[in-house]
Amino acid sequence: MIQNILHILFFILFIYFAINTLYFFIASVAAKLYRPKAYQPNPSKKRIAVLIPSYKEDHIIVNTARKAAEHDYPASHFKVYIAADQLQPATIAQLRAIPHVEVLEVQFEIGSKARSLNKLLNWIPESAYDVAIILDADNIMKAGCLEKVNAAFQRGFRAVQSHRIAKNRNTPVAILDAMSEEINNMIFRKGQRALGFSSNTIGSGMAFEFHKIKEIYNKPGILGNPACDREVDFEIMKAGICIEFIDDAYVLDEKVSSKEVFEKQRTRWLESQIIHLRLFFDKKGGPIPKTKDYWNKLFCNLAPPRLIFLASYFLVFALFVLEYFTGFSILSPSYAWWFGLTAMYGLTFVIAIPGNFYSLQTAKAIAHIPLLILSVIRGIFKMNVDRKEFVHTPKAFTQDN
Repeated sequence: MIQNILHILFFILFIYFAINTLYFFIASVAAKLYRPKAYQPNPSKKRIAVLIPSYKEDHIIVNTARKAAEHDYPASHFKVYIAADQLQPATIAQLRAIPHVEVLEVQFEIGSKARSLNKLLNWIPESAYDVAIILDADNIMKAGCLEKVNAAFQRGFRAVQSHRIAKNRNTPVAILDAMSEEINNMIFRKGQRALGFSSNTIGSGMAFEFHKIKEIYNKPGILGNPACDREVDFEIMKAGICIEFIDDAYVLDEKVSSKEVFEKQRTRWLESQIIHLRLFFDKKGGPIPKTKDYWNKLFCNLAPPRLIFLASYFLVFALFVLEYFTGFSILSPSYAWWFGLTAMYGLTFVIAIPGNFYSLQTAKAIAHIPLLILSVIRGIFKMNVDRKEFVHTPKAFTQDN
């Protein structure tokens, strides 16, 4: 009896894993074969507001602001706006001394990215800009980024996600975080566009029509949502707007360097995924068009984090060893099916990981994966989906090339 129940449970688990693994595999292969649109500088220029919320990031925000202000886009058509939340007076003075940078000092009872962006978007004259691009306080736009964003909007796109890449690979955790980012870029951005879906956003390096993103950040409830980036993605989907992914519009982003910060960040991401998932079933915001992007994004949000997937495959291997030595059958279907599925899962990431990660340094970093799996598992028990404050990830790395 117990054996039959275990067989049924593991068969259901196998089907669930197989569907998700096959989806990831198809998206990864599609991304590999896909040739993205080439965006060359367009003589017509959109007016772009670069929005950077900063919370207690005195040590990096000046460098970020300076690099953004020096970006190679016509100075008459863009400006950098910073929401300074609890920055030191000396830092604010330095920021205001940078040409082409405007600073809005903000203060909240409960600080959050959403509240800072809301203040910025309502402070900036809406008629002055066509596009708003959102950066984190550690982000550096590489040369040509805004030109490519502009070219995409000139072609009729109303939302764009740039290609965020690692600023640092200074520790094993940072290497794995950088690799994870690139896997996400392949599967959930480039792969989505290859399959005809809208790209997923990341949280920074994303650009929208100014009036539309202002409308979203003025929605009731979003200011208290620590997963505001996910809500933006959802609202863009509801509006029927396709998000383009520009593969060669690069934005440098700091990767977490320690297991402690990794755990904190993944806890926030787990909470965000559940909050995002709730939106698909929330009828308070009005009817939700059941488009192909709706079903695709819903499916993606039902998938557990990759490290949980990996931990489950380790568990299956351990159960196979237990079966071998005890003779008590647990798995269904047989281990051959499970090993085949595990091989497909591994091949998916072999395809998705860029070639520059194949190095001895990466091989050494992979040894830290079990510890990161434990971090994600601990994060599951620390989740608070009713949290109102934004869980801030500390930034410290200032090198930008």
